[in-house]
Amino acid sequence: MKTKKILILSVMAVLIFINNNSSRSEVDNNGYAGETIQYLIKPTGKSEYKNIGTVVLKGKQVSLITLKSKILFIEVMEKIFYDPESLLPYRTERATSGFWVKEYRTEDYDQNNFTVSIKIFKGLKLVKEKIIKANAPIQNVNLLLFYLRKQADFKIGWHFTAVVLEELKLLKVDLKLLSIDEITVPAGKFQAYHFKSVPDKFEIWMDKNTPQVALRIKLKNVIDCFISMKGYSRSQ
Repeated sequence: MKTKKILILSVMAVLIFINNNSSRSEVDNNGYAGETIQYLIKPTGKSEYKNIGTVVLKGKQVSLITLKSKILFIEVMEKIFYDPESLLPYRTERATSGFWVKEYRTEDYDQNNFTVSIKIFKGLKLVKEKIIKANAPIQNVNLLLFYLRKQADFKIGWHFTAVVLEELKLLKVDLKLLSIDEITVPAGKFQAYHFKSVPDKFEIWMDKNTPQVALRIKLKNVIDCFISMKGYSRSQ
């Protein structure tokens, strides 16, 4: 179960992190389509993020990203449908499979009424259903760095706050810029913005220069998990 929880947190964090060949101030709402990023997950695993671009969901045009991860014998495939204007989620679908687990989970967001409806299936059987109410729009943590990419140059101490869904409860997260560091990941050496969350759930190092991709993520759990960028590509 510990491995499963680490994997879920890894998937929760990895995705979010995307790239572009334009400056953040020039990025349009569909400017991320075609991006693929590979990550290595330590102690052992890998993940791949893809930005599919515009799709139709319930008759409405939305944006879609996918996250495919594997740690040990557990695989997770997640789809996140979101509004390219507000960067808020409409729906997520997550399939988790392994020797001892086979689960399918959906989250449907009503951003007008600040609710999210969660359904969890074991095989074809619905085993849990829950509606969670907030007092503000509910963000998906995988989408938070879309917001960062649209900001002007950061200053030390810059921060922002969001309400995100963490499994079956809401969590208020404040992400603050601590420093600018030089780091080395499998993809190379970079100058990076170093962010840390409050509460102390994760740290993020994001490329300071174009293309502003997330380079490293540290997830703090029973066992600290490190996610490092291995490669990036973009189809035109």
